Amino acid sequence: MKRKLKGVVTSDKMSKTKVVEVTRLKKHPLYLKYYKVSKKFKAHDEENKYRLGDKVVIQETRPLSKEKRWRIIQKI
Repeated sequence: MKRKLKGVVTSDKMSKTKVVEVTRLKKHPLYLKYYKVSKKFKAHDEENKYRLGDKVVIQETRPLSKEKRWRIIQKI
């Protein structure tokens, strides 16, 4: 089963590659308070159809380049 994550496109300057920022809530082990943690992933976009600010779903895939291991599958 390939992982799927929801995120926002934060950069669309590269050809066929978008940077997607995924934000999740993490629970502090001692204080039990939730806080936001963000991580950026480089995702493949074959047709260059996604733009800055789009909410998208990315899916894990085989390595496509040195840093690209995700593919954008749909817009939310």
